[in-house]
Amino acid sequence: MSKHSIRDDIAEILTDHSSFEAHRAANLSPEVVEEFRRKITESGIKFIYYMVPTLGGRTVAKVVPAEHYERMLGKGIAFHRTALSDLQTSRSGELIGGGVDAHEFWALPNPETLEQLPWDPEVGRVFCMAYDPPQLQNGGRLIPLDTRALFIRVHDRFTQRTGIELRSGLEPEMTWSGQGTEVIAKQDQSPAYQVENLEKMRPVFKKVISYAQQLNFNMIQGDYEDDGQVELNWEYDRAELTCMRMTTYRQICKQVARELQLQASFMPKPFNKKMGNGCHHNLSLWRVDQGEPQNLVEDGRVELHVTEIAKQAIAGMLLHAPGSMLVMGSTVNSYKRFWDSGQFAPSGADWGLDTRGVAVRISANGRMEYRLPDASVNPYLSHLYLLTAIDHGLSEQMDPGNPGEPSELLASAPPIPMTLGEAIAAYTADDYLMDTMPEELTRIYTQLKQDEWARYCGEITQWEFDQYWEAIP
Repeated sequence: MSKHSIRDDIAEILTDHSSFEAHRAANLSPEVVEEFRRKITESGIKFIYYMVPTLGGRTVAKVVPAEHYERMLGKGIAFHRTALSDLQTSRSGELIGGGVDAHEFWALPNPETLEQLPWDPEVGRVFCMAYDPPQLQNGGRLIPLDTRALFIRVHDRFTQRTGIELRSGLEPEMTWSGQGTEVIAKQDQSPAYQVENLEKMRPVFKKVISYAQQLNFNMIQGDYEDDGQVELNWEYDRAELTCMRMTTYRQICKQVARELQLQASFMPKPFNKKMGNGCHHNLSLWRVDQGEPQNLVEDGRVELHVTEIAKQAIAGMLLHAPGSMLVMGSTVNSYKRFWDSGQFAPSGADWGLDTRGVAVRISANGRMEYRLPDASVNPYLSHLYLLTAIDHGLSEQMDPGNPGEPSELLASAPPIPMTLGEAIAAYTADDYLMDTMPEELTRIYTQLKQDEWARYCGEITQWEFDQYWEAIP
């Protein structure tokens, strides 16, 4: 493999001060303007959300009357820069990500992402990419806090460099609550997979699947997994398209919850002794520069297996699993999944064939199931870190060892963090990932998570009262 790395790719992307003008010129080509106009006119869209995913995986947007489409293609929307870090103020009163004096960013739409919202056909949405305004001294470049734009550009360069494309499919578990969703089950018996429980969720899955299909998802299956927990799946695709659909899926679920007067939550661990909400990433590597795309994770054998290239990718992901855990489990609540034994959450940085207690599971030929991410994950950021780890494994031809028998390289790796505080320490201790990722991204992401951990540590909980109020003499 080439020794040119994702670190080099990121450096080149973020020093290209012509990015904004190139994007703007492409948007204003007559063909693009006409196609955008045609979509708006034929669909009857009257309002458009111009949207940007944030560092925390949320989405910020401005709504613009549709008739201003040509101006928006060329100028885009402007936000305060700290919107990309969720407008979060620290415990000390600092607006994280640049403070109140931070300059605005400009976000140009990607016209091909325009879609009509099925629950209100007069409203459309389009994703945008964030740039430093071109009038600034070093303006015109992509902003590293825009994880969607950064991952798209990095993946494109990775494919150009290696001829390999990352494809993924997600398993987004989530919990629904409200009138009619209550479950009655025998003691110590799981309500998973029972058709009666699916029937209770019929109004939910019918609306979610219908809306998703109208937004060009290829919905393939779904099941009921625990009290109120439903998982609905769509077909795998290029990783950036899967990420876009995950972002859209959350929007769909929130809309369905409003319509049915329910609550829809992507909280990683809502209840003890119940399944947590994971978001397993099923990954495959495809050779796309030699004619018909070829899956490099399997070689045609019937028995469960992975190829040497897949093993190298697995080794990279496992080596950097501790350092990337802050991305895969981004909240205080994320780590409660790992303390509740017997609920199928992975317990270590290892891999295996069709076993659920590992970080990377080979459950079917042709894919690597990375089981550490939970439902709160920013999919663009998780795929960026996974692609970086995979690239490292391929370039160094790393060896993961055999299932249950880690190689010397992985045996010496630190353990998987079990709290957000441990994850922050592991994140900043992974020199390879810290050197590869943009300094602004890692600095602000660390600051956000340190503030979240400090807020949690400063809270006095009911558990503490129950343990200590009367028990301490």
